[in-house]
Amino acid sequence: MPEAWTIAASVLGGLLLIELLVQAALVRIIRRLFEQGPPFLVEHEPPDPAAEPVAFHTADGLTLRGCLYHHLEQPPRGVIIFCHEFGGNHRSALTYCQGLWNSGFDILAVDFRSQGDSDQLGGYEPLHWLTEFEVEDTLATIRYTRNRDELRDLPLGLFGISLGAGAALVAAARNLGVVDAIAVDGAYATDVMMRHFTPRMATLVVPDWVYRLIPGWHTRLTFKLVRWTSQLRRRVRYPAVERSLPSLQGQPVLFISGARDTYVLPEVTAELYQLKGAGAPAPWIVPRAKHNLGRQVATAEYDRRLVEFFGVLDNGKSSGDDESPLETQEQPSLEAARASE
Repeated sequence: MPEAWTIAASVLGGLLLIELLVQAALVRIIRRLFEQGPPFLVEHEPPDPAAEPVAFHTADGLTLRGCLYHHLEQPPRGVIIFCHEFGGNHRSALTYCQGLWNSGFDILAVDFRSQGDSDQLGGYEPLHWLTEFEVEDTLATIRYTRNRDELRDLPLGLFGISLGAGAALVAAARNLGVVDAIAVDGAYATDVMMRHFTPRMATLVVPDWVYRLIPGWHTRLTFKLVRWTSQLRRRVRYPAVERSLPSLQGQPVLFISGARDTYVLPEVTAELYQLKGAGAPAPWIVPRAKHNLGRQVATAEYDRRLVEFFGVLDNGKSSGDDESPLETQEQPSLEAARASE
């Protein structure tokens, strides 16, 4: 009997060693794919002489730089903090916010650290995955608006694009009662994205028939290890956007994405909307739009929806007040948006 136990232990030990070696190899390969940025084509705008340059410090001593579009001829309806996409900068603010500016909202746009004109953080190279650094920069921008005389009493909204969308959602969840409304275009969460792209990423590593034989728990474990080792290697922390969303129940949040977006699939937007729960208008899936290009495809409708959504700021309503005007409007389903392609 002891001999049988010795054999069994040896077999189990051998299987465990094989599992560890396989996992280590998979994690190294998939982490390289995970950290490989998508080929976003972000157009960079020249400085706008109509915008006031701004600069302020983060809690860890870096200087963030950007600009403020401030209405002088009339009282602003509110201030919208614009959170730019990966590879972008504050100069793209009016590319997305022109309708809001024309309708009387102030626009404050600031570059994340190690991007645009803001200070570089030594050893940190931004990727398309949201880190606590971008969240802290958004929190610093919120503090700046609450400390600046002409902005502190204005209703506050956040509008984030892609990477900036995640930063806006997490920062808003940590500032309940301070941020009154949040709009996001092309928002995503690390875990949700990894889950939707698991088959695509896995079959780049193993044949499709092998992937179908792998238990779901094994795949989930591999991707958790990928995320964990990436954080250690890059010395960052990826905040869980999906865990912040339930905190925003009752807050006005508008989700926008493109029906032809092959990076942030409309299904990702739908899942984030479901996690958000009550108090959000149904997502607007922009027909024919690719990633972050909804306004280029449907400029007038894009502006109308944003202005109407942020209209909740006009009366100084808090996040938990009446429904957004878009709440009761009929929204096209994912299938309807795609059918119009």
